[in-house]
Formats: sequence, C-alpha cells, structure tokens
Amino acid sequence: MDWWQAIVLGLVEGITEYLPVSSTGHLIVAGDLMGMGRTPDSKAALDAFNIIIQGGAILAVLALYWPRFLQMVRGVLGRDPAGRRLAINVVIAFVPAAALGVVLKKHIEHHLFFLGPVVAMFILGGVYMILVDRLVIAKRRTAQNAGEAGAGKDVTDLTPRGALLIGLLQCISMWPGTSRSMMTITGGIFAGLKPAAAAEFSFLLGMPTLLAATGYTLYKDISNPGPGGNVFQQFGPVPTILGMLVAAVSAWLAVKWLVGFLNRHGLTPFGIYRIVFGLLLLGLAMAGLVEV
Repeated sequence: MDWWQAIVLGLVEGITEYLPVSSTGHLIVAGDLMGMGRTPDSKAALDAFNIIIQGGAILAVLALYWPRFLQMVRGVLGRDPAGRRLAINVVIAFVPAAALGVVLKKHIEHHLFFLGPVVAMFILGGVYMILVDRLVIAKRRTAQNAGEAGAGKDVTDLTPRGALLIGLLQCISMWPGTSRSMMTITGGIFAGLKPAAAAEFSFLLGMPTLLAATGYTLYKDISNPGPGGNVFQQFGPVPTILGMLVAAVSAWLAVKWLVGFLNRHGLTPFGIYRIVFGLLLLGLAMAGLVEV
C-alpha cells in the first residue's frame, strides 16, 4: 500500500464513519477505484485495514466528548447520577448488536455482501431518512426554534427503554450499506432526543461498538493471518498508522460539522446523497469498476 492510498482510505473512513451514509460502501468504492483488494489475500488484508483504522475515529470522539466520558466514569463510581444513567444507557444500546453480531456475522457476509442488497439498502436508507426528517425531525426542529414543548430531550434524559430502541435499530445496520450512524441517530430521534442529542448519543455508542470491532479484527488478523500474512505484513505498519491518524483528524472535523448541520438542515440532504450514491455504485459495478 502506498502512503497516498492510506491517506485516501483514512479520509474516507474518518469522514463517513459518523455520517449517516455508510462508511463500508464508500471504502469499497475507494479501494476498488485505486485497484486494491483484487486478490483474496489482499482483499482480506484491505478489509482488516479498513476496520483497524476505525481506531482513529474512536480517538476523535474521545477527544471531542472527553467531558462526557469523564461524567460516565464519575457515574460508575457513584459520583454523578446523570453520568451513571448515561453509562447504563450506552451499555443497554450496545448489547443487542454485540450479541447478534457474533451470531450473524458469517451469515451476513455470505448472503448479504453483494451488489443487490448493498445498493438496495443505500436507496431504501435514503428514502427512510427523508421520511424521518419530514415526519418527525421537521416538527421537532420547529418546536425547538419556537421554544415550545416537544422540542426533544437532552442525551442525559434518555430512558433505558429509549436506549434499548436505539440498540435494536443499530442491529439493522449489520446489513451492509445501511449505516450504523443512520440507525442510531434516527433511533435517538424516535426515543425523543433532540437531533443534536441523538447524534451525540450515536457518537458515544460508537465508541464500544467500533472498539469491539477494531479489537476483534486486529486480534483475529494477527493470531490467524492468511497466506499473505497479516495486515501489517502486507501493507506495512507505517500506512496503517498513517491511515488511523488521517481518520482521526477527518472524523474530528466531520463530527463537529455534523451536529450543527443536523440542527439546521436535518437528514434530508443525507437521504438524497444516499440515493444518488446507491445509483452511482450500481453504475460503477455494472461498468466493472467496483466489486461488491
């Protein structure tokens, strides 16, 4: 892997990980357009690389929301009731996808990681977000601007029932092309959170989710490498570290931008983008430029 390829993949990962547009789909397109992952061994290493550089996205959220994490730590230690509620809700929302992921991972890879299911979910996800924006978020935003009741709750006011709803919706994101952020942000909206608070909880929930995926992939790749070696042996440690650093910086910028954008514009622009990208992905695949 060349240094510029690591930078491109790091940028794609960091920008798309927390936006409701599916980082997986964008990484597939980026890798294929750069001619990467064309053999089974290199594809396995590239898939591992794309997951491992999620560590950069984790660092970005940790840096941006450090006070929230300290609040949760104080809550676990019995010093902050609101922090304890938030920590419990993150655990509740994390468990469903973590449990199902272990059971369904191989089944999903075997039956759903193909062009049809991925493109369909890109387009359906776009329509879904437009409907949520028009039917729920627009009313919530109007109430917030008017200072009326019903504008939505803050992240520390989320109930365990609402956290479970978010966790169940996160399970849907295991379908390739769905977007974890899309499901958790809309889940937060359904649970009564303000758009910005729904995005914040999605970021916090992403920490254990991405950490588990990154740690498991790193352990599996090192302990049971393919014939071509693990990701560090195939691509080298420098590109991997470079990809993580670029992902961290771009994710930091994307997260700061997303919160304000959601408050002003809602999810409709992302819905339109998903539909366009899904059609573009279909066209690129039919032209033989990408493989899904």
